[in-house]
Amino acid sequence: MDPLSDVLSLLKPRSHVSSGFDAGGDWLIQFTDLHERIKCYSVVSGRCWLSVEDVADPVRLEAGDCFVLPGGRPFRLGSNLALTPVDAGTIFPPERAGGVVTVNGGGDFFLVGSRFTVSGQHAQALLRTLPPIVHIRQESDQAALRWAVERMMVELREPQPGGSLVAQHLAHMMLLQALRLHLADGEGNHVGWFSALADKQICAAITAMHAEPAYRWTLHELAERAAMSRSAFAMKFKATVGETPMDYLIRWRMMLAADRLQNSGDAVSTIAFSLGYESESSFSAAFKRIMGCSPRQYGRNQNRATFAPRADATPGRRMALVAN
Repeated sequence: MDPLSDVLSLLKPRSHVSSGFDAGGDWLIQFTDLHERIKCYSVVSGRCWLSVEDVADPVRLEAGDCFVLPGGRPFRLGSNLALTPVDAGTIFPPERAGGVVTVNGGGDFFLVGSRFTVSGQHAQALLRTLPPIVHIRQESDQAALRWAVERMMVELREPQPGGSLVAQHLAHMMLLQALRLHLADGEGNHVGWFSALADKQICAAITAMHAEPAYRWTLHELAERAAMSRSAFAMKFKATVGETPMDYLIRWRMMLAADRLQNSGDAVSTIAFSLGYESESSFSAAFKRIMGCSPRQYGRNQNRATFAPRADATPGRRMALVAN
């Protein structure tokens, strides 16, 4: 698979609510409790404001716009950000698929989409690889999403057998297409893994590492994949991704290992050898350095405690897959 597919596969996004929202008059809603969730929506008609926590400027959303909020940050959505917000829990019903929620009689603003839960003990680290807001506003880009949006509206307004599953697949299409368009538009201009995919040279090296994570990549070989000199590649990779190519490779291996420890019955030694380590001890040392615990501790505690990649695993650097 390609790197974006790899990361989303580890996240295992599951669309658990696909619905519509119809608002009228003045309104402002505060959304919280979004831990390990991704939201992907499209504005069908009307306009509103979007304000996301820790993002300086609010975003004006117009009819046709699509937006993705990957990081689980609290946000406000409304016709006027100066209003006193109403908690989303008082408006939206308990989690259920389908249907349209109406506020103030509706008629002025309509939005459709889905929110996803993601799984895995390393979900938060992976979510941080994505930008806080993905805003698709160019008409040509919107056209690429229009069919999925229109089909979603039909499924919500005219329930049919299998409609819940259809809505889930449509939501996945919207999410992936929005992330693709964000990169293609050159908006991935922050330091980090996701933004680096917009750079063809760096993306070529990342793709090679993802395709063969067990291979003993050298800086020279990765530079060749990027069609660059070794020194120029090393400088550009660190400036774009936020760490060296070898650090990135090690951390990606540990993410793959963590997923297998959580979701397979493979022995630690089997996982170690499959990722290119000659001994279980060298693999365990690398795993503990990155994940903050031993592989066996990680496996034993997968249902009782959450281990996160250590922020100080490499001096001066954060988690390798941290962007934005």
